[in-house]
Amino acid sequence: MTFNSFEFLVFFLIFYFLYWSVFSGNLKIQNILLLISSYFFYSWCNWKFLSILIISSILFYSLGNAISKTENEKKKTFFLHIAVFQSLGVLFLFKYLNFFISSVADFLAIFNLNADIHTLKIILPLGISFYTFRLLSYILDIYNEKIEPTTNWIIFFNYVSFFPCLIAGPIDRADNLIPQLEKKREFSYQLAVDGFRQILWGLFKKIVVADSCAIITNEIFDNYQDYPASSLLIGAFIYIIQIYADFSGYSDMAIGISKLLGFSIPKNFNYPFFATNIAEFWKRWHISLTSWMTEYVYTPLSFFFRKYGKYGIVISILINFILVGLWHGSQWTFIVFGLLHGIYFIPLLLNGTLNKKNITKNGFKTFIDIITTFSIVMLTGVVFRSSSVSMACEFYINLFSSSFFSWPLITTGYMFLLVTVLYITIMFVIEWFGRQDSFGIATTFIKKSKSIRWSFYIFLALSIYYFSFSDKTQQFIYLQF
Repeated sequence: MTFNSFEFLVFFLIFYFLYWSVFSGNLKIQNILLLISSYFFYSWCNWKFLSILIISSILFYSLGNAISKTENEKKKTFFLHIAVFQSLGVLFLFKYLNFFISSVADFLAIFNLNADIHTLKIILPLGISFYTFRLLSYILDIYNEKIEPTTNWIIFFNYVSFFPCLIAGPIDRADNLIPQLEKKREFSYQLAVDGFRQILWGLFKKIVVADSCAIITNEIFDNYQDYPASSLLIGAFIYIIQIYADFSGYSDMAIGISKLLGFSIPKNFNYPFFATNIAEFWKRWHISLTSWMTEYVYTPLSFFFRKYGKYGIVISILINFILVGLWHGSQWTFIVFGLLHGIYFIPLLLNGTLNKKNITKNGFKTFIDIITTFSIVMLTGVVFRSSSVSMACEFYINLFSSSFFSWPLITTGYMFLLVTVLYITIMFVIEWFGRQDSFGIATTFIKKSKSIRWSFYIFLALSIYYFSFSDKTQQFIYLQF
């Protein structure tokens, strides 16, 4: 059950009616309904994995309260180690065990050692990377005395399984979501309107832009050996747009649905393609993951390696981004993807601009910086999309071994490509004019006349309706992570 499915529409309409009409004003019943609905939403995907979610919630709820009540530092550390071992152990078992087994077998094969090692038939539970990080941040914040644990298990279980953010984020923090779960919620017309508007924009980015891009990128990447460099360049460009529209579209819908329920969830994307360097890009891209890794991985590492000066910072950045890549999946391509992004930070560190804001007034200079950063991200996206490192290398060789100015081969049709580029342009124009606002459409259209505003809404709705009936609809990319 995904946000763009008919099943979710039916589920949410029933839930929304009960939430605000039947149980409005009763916080406890609302939270119970929210918890049951979240478990139903998750079970719809695969009910067998619900037990992992519940057991993890029980364990971390108990450990959080145990750490808070214990004054003995050794016991606190022991409870923390249990939490870290359990969460990372489960994540390793389901997500990385087969990768580890196959990597060991490949390594032994280098020395002509044929180990009788077989991978296991393991299905990755949806959202495990997201709710594992939510659990870890909760227990680490309690251990570091940044927050107090909640004593209400219903509220804590809701924090872990909050269905708008459960299977693909954003990775919300306890200090933001738990206080909202504890506070009585009243229906807000303005918040609901903002929520519907953001859902509409998210659906447009996913169904119209991302799914159209997917048709082109799948064709090019699946047959990259047969395409000229011009087609491969188009494929690399369209893919990075696809993954942005797909994931940010999901985040927009998650935030919009949360607003409909009276919750405020921090945005996960802040117009990353308008960044002027790679450091700024990662402050704007998948913000909840970047901030999580910065606080719980990079900061401790930089403190540990501080005696090595800039070399220590380089080591910390590289380890941090290798783990960012590995978080996305158990493939060497993701590790290489993370390593490359870590390497891109080194020039910024060496020239002293890593933590400086871009204050240039030169519009052309800013434009060149944006294009350069986008190009780096776009080309690195080839590794992310490739099924293997060797495929990525072959793609790059084919991309740079022939002329970019050759006539591109597009089997999906040039008209379809032009329409897709048109919708991409519309998305970029709207976000460019709205980049200084908390939500792009607000600046661009909401402050305009009612006729212009509604004309735009109707355009979005009709586009979504038309593309919804395509037989080429794609699953959300980040559901696999």
